[in-house]
Amino acid sequence: MKARDLYQSGVTRLREADIEDAEIESSLLLGHLLNLSRARVFLHDEQLSDSVINDFEQYLSRRLTREPLAYILGEQEFWSLPFYVNKDVLIPRPETELLLEIVLQVLKEEGQEVSGGRRLLDMGTGSGVIAIVLALELPEALVCSLDISSAAQAVARKNAARHGVLDRVCFISSDWLAGIRAIPLFDLVVTNPPYVARETFDDLQPEVSRFEPRLALDGGQGGGDVIARFAGEVAAVLKPGGRFFMEIGADQSHFVMDLFSSFSEFDGLTVYDDYAGLPRIFHARRS
Repeated sequence: MKARDLYQSGVTRLREADIEDAEIESSLLLGHLLNLSRARVFLHDEQLSDSVINDFEQYLSRRLTREPLAYILGEQEFWSLPFYVNKDVLIPRPETELLLEIVLQVLKEEGQEVSGGRRLLDMGTGSGVIAIVLALELPEALVCSLDISSAAQAVARKNAARHGVLDRVCFISSDWLAGIRAIPLFDLVVTNPPYVARETFDDLQPEVSRFEPRLALDGGQGGGDVIARFAGEVAAVLKPGGRFFMEIGADQSHFVMDLFSSFSEFDGLTVYDDYAGLPRIFHARRS
């Protein structure tokens, strides 16, 4: 069997299972096994070995159970960079790229993007994409990566080493800010917290509800329980003038604005829309 035939077999079976982008996914799975780009898969004209055919069948079987493609490949692209992922971490999404774009834009507008000695905190780091991108984009800064999951921190460390910033990212094991002293240490706090409403889990895609870590998704009833837990503690760890940025659910704009308005330590509260025009990024300044 040749690559094109195996690819087409994969496409057919993925389509029958109502999996979107069957062509892309089949070519990515086969390209991963052959160590070829998607384009070069179609140029591969040699007979495939039995081991490649068997491995492709195993990959395809996993995908047909709706296991996310990123977990099967062990990798997800984010910020045009490859990041290791597994079942212990949330798969990075475009919304989080927008979060980072806004963070960097605000810092640039304030002339702070290259200032030295700045300390940044990424709460709920997961695979480490936020902390690592900040370390890459702000090379003078020290970035702290916080997560309660030791398994997630292991993935984040691996990614930090992969992208050459392990010496500038410190790793903290903590249940949100419970393990951080309540003193103004940080110039910037960024988080993509669990904000999915618990009552909506049955409506999520099976790739999400059955495979991604619930700890990283479940925001409790209404989706705001976790945010409410740490909201009152953020100001204590921010320096005066420090910034807080958070990814939120599309229906949480009023909730987070009301919540943070109740704390006198914050001003400049803003919600930014995503590219679909939905509220997505919350920003507040430590007054």
